[in-house]
Amino acid sequence: MENKISDSSIRLREMIENAIEDEIITREEYDKIIHIALEDGVIDRHEQALLSELQQMIEDKVVKFGKKK
Repeated sequence: MENKISDSSIRLREMIENAIEDEIITREEYDKIIHIALEDGVIDRHEQALLSELQQMIEDKVVKFGKKK
């Protein structure tokens, strides 16, 4: 199996890093993140790791749902 990181994984990481930096994620951003992960019909292991990391940060309240200021 090839170990290449997909373009969608790179875009996904950028979106998630933005949410982490702001410490806030809007519903629209969350929906875009899910859309990026699903757009090629496959959630690869890199995307899965990123989504898991984001979910854990939301559960730990490191990143919170809300509106941008």
